[in-house]
Parts: sequence; structure tokens; C-alpha cells
Amino acid sequence: MPGRRHRTLSQGATHRGWTRRALSGLALAFLGLAVLLSHSCTAGSVSPGTGNLPRVEHVGTYRWSMSDADFGGFSGLHINDDGAGFIALSDRATLRWGRIERDDAGRITNLITQGHTRLRDSEGQKLQPGLKGDSEGLAIGRDGRIWISYEGLTRVVGHDSPDSPAHLLPRIDAFRKLQRNSSLESLAIMADDTLLTIPERSGGLKRPFPVWRFRDGKWDQPFSIPRRGDFLAVDADVGPDGRLYLLERDFMGLLGFRSRVRRFDMTAEGLSQEQVLLTSYPLQYDNLEGMSVWDDGNGIRLTLIADDNFHAFQQTQIVEYRLTE
Repeated sequence: MPGRRHRTLSQGATHRGWTRRALSGLALAFLGLAVLLSHSCTAGSVSPGTGNLPRVEHVGTYRWSMSDADFGGFSGLHINDDGAGFIALSDRATLRWGRIERDDAGRITNLITQGHTRLRDSEGQKLQPGLKGDSEGLAIGRDGRIWISYEGLTRVVGHDSPDSPAHLLPRIDAFRKLQRNSSLESLAIMADDTLLTIPERSGGLKRPFPVWRFRDGKWDQPFSIPRRGDFLAVDADVGPDGRLYLLERDFMGLLGFRSRVRRFDMTAEGLSQEQVLLTSYPLQYDNLEGMSVWDDGNGIRLTLIADDNFHAFQQTQIVEYRLTE
């Protein structure tokens, strides 16, 4: 009001006001976290009519680090049948492979790099990070051929060896129409070397994820995967049991990431028996983006790798679970 003198807050009063606001913000954050945790669990529940869940056991979590400028950003992973070898794909068009050391309980104790290369295009030129070098999905054929999917310039290619030129598979119109930076994130290979690829986003919250299949020299889309909640598809693998496993991620801002793994029975007619195998808590793991499914002799092993986005405050974690029926 005119003529009224305004009193300046003292430093103490200002500090108390800031403290109350900060505490209120923290309280709201913890409340939100509590609500989220109440809806999350390490082993998710099955949708009605989808059969019995296997026992899901956390085997271990290993933090992988190296002083190498190209190290990080891992989006694809392949584990050898004996669990002693690996190939890891970065989203900046590099491959790294080597040997895994484990303890008597099967937990990872060390990863030893034995080779490292930058992927090449169809003309043999080394790819650089960016539109052409945004490599995301990795699959290894029975003959050792290396298959890579890309989500920048959307395509799937094959390499006879890590340093060989790429063999480009046909690019269908559906690939060209996918949302930029959210396209062919997942790549899996079946026992008969049939390839399956899935985009990160389906194009709508209620629209299923399309699954494209490459066999007999052409692509088709035989089936799709229903979307459940806010999770996006980031990797897939066909397990030794013939089932399709899907790794999904939900980014929750300050609360970090949640991850989920679903699996499906797969036949020529389509997918069935959907099961949620596990759902992680917010902040439980980093940005899990790659997955390899293999048999460790005691059950199905899920090996998951995190993409650290080349940020110092994120980690390259390797998380392993075992499924026993």
C-alpha cells in the first residue's frame, strides 16, 4: 500500500525460509520415491493366465571401467555359451571383446579386453559417432557373423569380422518412417539365423512395438509386443529355450532409471505366454541397455550392461540374474 514501509527479512529468517522449502522439496521427493518403490519389485508378477514364473535370483553386479576415451556407451552385449567370453557394442560405432573371469559362484570378477575396433561402413570407411555411427543392437550368428542395428540412419548390417566392411540389408519403408533417435534399438537372432529387430518407441503410448523379421532375403512383420506402462524397448535376445526376451527402460528424471525384462513364447503364429521376469527399483541400477541370454548350466542367465552415456557420474554396470524354472 502507498506509504507503507516494507521490512527486509533478516539473514536468519531468509535461511529458515530456504531450509523449510528445501525440506519440503526433499519430503515430496522421498514421498514420490516411496510410492514408486511400492509399485516396483525385483521380480515382477505375471499377467493373468501366463503360467508360472521362474525363480529369479540376482547373481551379482560388476562395475567395469577403463581409461580409454572410446570406453563407454554400451548398448549391445553378447556372452559366449560358456560365459567366459564377451563382445560389447558401444553406441559410438565401436566393438570391444575379450575374456570374463568369474569366481566359484559364477560372479564376474574381471573383464579383460582382448580386442577393440571401430566399425566400418559398406565401403570400408571407419564410422564416426553421430547419424551414421549410432549403433545400438548386437547379435552374433552361429557362423560368427556380427549383426548390428542402427537408430540414426536406420539400418541393419552384417560383418564377417569386426574389421570387415558392412553388408547392408534391405532398408524397407517402415524403417525410414521410424522416429529419429528411437528406432532400431533391439536386435536378436534365432537358432536358424533369422534376425528380429524392434524399435525403441512404437509411435504411440498404446501402440504395440512392431517386431520385424529378416529371413529368406526379405523383411516382414509377423508379430508385435504390447506396450505396458512407460517402459521403452532397448534390447532383445532369443534365449537357449527359444523364447524372446525383451529388456525395457523407464527414465524417471532425478530418480534415474528403472528396468524391466519380459519374455514370450515364440512360434510361427506369434508371441504368447507373456511374463514379467523382473522390474528394478528406481536408482537400483544405471541405464541398463544391453542384454545377453544364455545357459549357465544351472539355469537361464540374463547378463545386462549399462550405457553410461560417457558421463562421469554414471557407471558401466554389468548385472546378472539367473532364472530357474
